[in-house]
Amino acid sequence: MKDLNKELPPEDKKSEQTSYWRGLLLWVLLALLLRWQVIEPRWIPSGSMLPTLQIQDRVLIEKISPRINKIQKKHFPKEKIVVFHPPQVLIEQGYEAKTALIKRVVGVPGDKLEVHNGSLIRNGKPINEDWIESPIAYEMNEIIVPKSSLWVLGDNRNNSLDSHIWGPLPEENIIGTAIWRYWPLKNLGPIRFPTHQKFGMTTTLR
Repeated sequence: MKDLNKELPPEDKKSEQTSYWRGLLLWVLLALLLRWQVIEPRWIPSGSMLPTLQIQDRVLIEKISPRINKIQKKHFPKEKIVVFHPPQVLIEQGYEAKTALIKRVVGVPGDKLEVHNGSLIRNGKPINEDWIESPIAYEMNEIIVPKSSLWVLGDNRNNSLDSHIWGPLPEENIIGTAIWRYWPLKNLGPIRFPTHQKFGMTTTLR
């Protein structure tokens, strides 16, 4: 009977080790490819997206849609939450070019936007934004979103450094869209809208 406890010959042992390291390297390369090209973890460093995203939330960013949109010559849908590199105006003010910021798309090329009496007005119609907690405290004269650009605002409208301060965001700066929250575990799941007090009334958002 063959002795199962007998050590493998040196040649077989070397071959087994080579196979193991080759497989491990393949998985590492696959993980890096996924992170660079498909999905990427990020964390929320500020309160500009409250109450939708809390400070220190961990989220996953999908990075395929910017490429698809570019190929199909489409714009990001309004209300999408996007992660992006800062525009040139922020870099000139000291931001690192590789910094990642996160905001919500509220306008695409050609949209006319303004803020009056606490509300965002798009193409002449006030927008019912259930994800913000209080009326917008600033005024913004009408702008037209330029070609190949987006207008992005934080959900925490009164405490967000966004397009109403620094202007349009070039679409080429988009890294991807926020799709999934994986931390804290109690909020694990797709990024939807929060449950909060909306101008004095309780609103459950989905």
